[in-house]
Amino acid sequence: MTASKKEIKHAKEDPERIDKGTDEARLPNNEPLDWDELRDKVTELYLVLERINLTEYIAYLNNPRRLLWLNFGVGLVKGLGGAIGATLLLGLLVMFLRRLVLLNLPVIGGVIGEIVKLVNAHNGY
Repeated sequence: MTASKKEIKHAKEDPERIDKGTDEARLPNNEPLDWDELRDKVTELYLVLERINLTEYIAYLNNPRRLLWLNFGVGLVKGLGGAIGATLLLGLLVMFLRRLVLLNLPVIGGVIGEIVKLVNAHNGY
């Protein structure tokens, strides 16, 4: 058990004040300290920190170049994925609308036909 600076100062001022029973350490609320419980809590904290790879995360945060490149790459992948996904969804929507036009529904067919004509004119078909 290591003594704090405050305890050392009090011990130097009043030699009678030295705690004779080092096993009788007390918490701030004057309850006895259970060393086995403290050891278990520290071990539990250590295991949690190991499980979340805290040291690797801190090393990652302390390397700004790696941090920037990795975030740049993640942003590129997200943007590319969003563009590809939107293209696929809009393509499927246009195909679906073309099929609805072929069904010759009275009201919906005319509106969808106009939309398909606009899309085809924009794409150069």
